[in-house]
Amino acid sequence: MTIRKPSAVLPLAALVAAAAVLTACAPQDPKSDAASGTPGTAGSATSCAPGALATRTAGTLTIGTDKPAYDPWFADDKPENGKGFESAVAYAVAEKLGYPKEKVNWVVAPFNKATAPGAKDFDFDLNQVSISDERKQAVDFSSGYYDVRQTVIALKNSKAANAKSIADLKDAKLGAQVGTTSLDTITGTIKPSTQPAVFDSNDLAKAALKNGQVEALVVDLPTAFYITGAEVPEAQVVGQFETTAKAEQFGLVLDKGSKLTGCVSQAVDALRADGTLAKLEKQWLSDAVSAPVLK
Repeated sequence: MTIRKPSAVLPLAALVAAAAVLTACAPQDPKSDAASGTPGTAGSATSCAPGALATRTAGTLTIGTDKPAYDPWFADDKPENGKGFESAVAYAVAEKLGYPKEKVNWVVAPFNKATAPGAKDFDFDLNQVSISDERKQAVDFSSGYYDVRQTVIALKNSKAANAKSIADLKDAKLGAQVGTTSLDTITGTIKPSTQPAVFDSNDLAKAALKNGQVEALVVDLPTAFYITGAEVPEAQVVGQFETTAKAEQFGLVLDKGSKLTGCVSQAVDALRADGTLAKLEKQWLSDAVSAPVLK
């Protein structure tokens, strides 16, 4: 069959009309807003359809966290059991997105790898990762799901245990996990006279504290209460640091430019608005109620 070329040129008005129709039908890039990492800017009613997101595996939501997964954020090193604050938050977000527990899969994602540039093997990750402009260069974040307070814990028989101010910690041998805002608090707020000890994991940091290799650690407040209450009873909570006007928050970590960023932020915002996040915080982090403020 031979297809003949049209013998006449279409009128200009007809061409304009045809172009308008084609433009209106052109597919839109759902990640154009999410790529900025700004919470809540992406995700229409269609792109956030429950259980039908553009996940790594169709019909399944893959969530990452580090191993071991620590109390009180997780329980028994089993993120999949729904126990602990972050495990409970993960499943609450998944439910909002249309993925029941049986449609959630967990993968191990080391802290430093989760926040580094490059493709991820999860749809989102949660591992007490503080939202920061620096990290936003490499990954996307959801809206914040927890307001963070950094805290000092010290061996009871150390000089640091009696600290009443930031100045009292200047000569202490301090430590924190690598790549964390806890370490940033040491270097940027305390500014000790000696270099702090830096550890690849909180397990190594706790062992160093218990063995007297460091006098004190900086960790978030719930972790501080758990360490001193259950893991290193030889230590005590010394105090916490003042919150600033721009409060530090933990956010869910997503691949840079993820199509899911807006939808996940919408889910987190909804959980904050309906009181779910506050309820889960009270349930799982109830011990983290107060500590003296260090100035």
